[in-house]
This record gives sequence, C-alpha cells and structure tokens, in this order.
Amino acid sequence: MKLPQCEITIPNSSFQIPNCLFVTGGRAPNVDWLAEVANGRKIFCVDKGIEICRKLELVPEILIGDFDSAENSSVEWAREKKIPVERHPVDKDLTDTQLALNRAAEIFGEHVAILTGCFGGRFDHLYSTIFTCAAIERKIFLADEREIIFFVTGGESVDVTFNQKPLALSLLPATEICTGVTIKNVRWELDGATLTQNFPNAVSNRVIDKKISVSVESGKLAIYLCFAE
Repeated sequence: MKLPQCEITIPNSSFQIPNCLFVTGGRAPNVDWLAEVANGRKIFCVDKGIEICRKLELVPEILIGDFDSAENSSVEWAREKKIPVERHPVDKDLTDTQLALNRAAEIFGEHVAILTGCFGGRFDHLYSTIFTCAAIERKIFLADEREIIFFVTGGESVDVTFNQKPLALSLLPATEICTGVTIKNVRWELDGATLTQNFPNAVSNRVIDKKISVSVESGKLAIYLCFAE
C-alpha cells in the first residue's frame, strides 16, 4: 500500500485487488494529499465527504449517508454528475461509515479500503470507526496527511518504508490481548511482547530508521503513525 508518507508491505497480502477510497465527513484531508491518493482508485463518498470531492471535482462511484451534515448544494452536485445517491434515515442503528463499508463489500466484492476524513471531530465517531475496521477481515487503512492507522493480524508481519518520518508511532491492541509483538528500528524495540487493551503502554515510540518491521503472533494490533499534531 503506497501512501504519500510511506509504503506499507504485508507479505502474502495482495494490494493488487481493487482499491477503494472512502471519503468520509470528519476532518478534511489536505487537497494535494487527497488528489494523490485518489488517483487510480474507486471513490466511495460518505455524507459530508462530498464537500471536498466537489471542491476537487473528484467524481465518486456512489454517495451514501443520512446527509445531516452535507450541504444540500453538494448533494445536488452529485445528482447532477449522475452519481448514485443512497439516502438513509438519520435515526438508524449503523453509522454512515458502517453503512458505506457494508455497501462497498456488496458493490466491489474483495477490495482494499482507505478511509480518509475519519479523524478529528467527535471521539465516539472515531472509536466506532476504528473498532468497526478492526473487526473486518479485509485490509483497511485510515489515513490523511497527519495520521495513519492500519491493522496487523496474528501471524502477520509488516514492513513500513517512510518517505516522511513520523513524529510518533504507537502500538494499540484492537483485541483484548496481542502476543508475540516484535518491532524493530524504533527507539524502544519489543521482542515477543504481550500487549493488552486495558494497559495500552506501547505509545509515543520514535522511529530511528527509514524502515521499520512489526510482527504479531496472535490478536489484532493497530499501528498508529502521527506525522503532524
């Protein structure tokens, strides 16, 4: 997975299958960052995410949401562009992002997902998005120019090669326990460590090389990279 700040390599995982970029309604990504990431990828727009798509003239495959935050003029722009618009009630069980992730699986089948516009705003929305993504089997990356989160499942290893060194790196268990956690080329390395959700202490590490390696024996681990505060 190539992003402007880094390239993420997970052996035995194919990023050659369709890539889908979800543009959601939180903190809008930098326009140059978004234009680069959107190039060559299918775009799935979620609610207020249509605002920045309209600004950049990015035409998504579909727009979905309850539209409690999107400008009516932007929704009308989508209709004028013949973009399919799926409107859901404001009072519903699933969040707009959850609806979009489910709908994309129906439309695109197997795919790799990048979510942008998911940071900033309310903590409960971000919490819901992170744990929703962690529970999904397909590869999902949450990203903008300031922050990246991705997940490593038990039995996997990952290499990250940086174009831009992050300010901080944190390892956050997305399951109750992650065992056999190993990370190299950081200030505080781990070798076969056990990390738990109720004591998340592997935070604010520092990258000391252009490339890092992380592996996990069991559980699901979120890798958090901060590039700007």
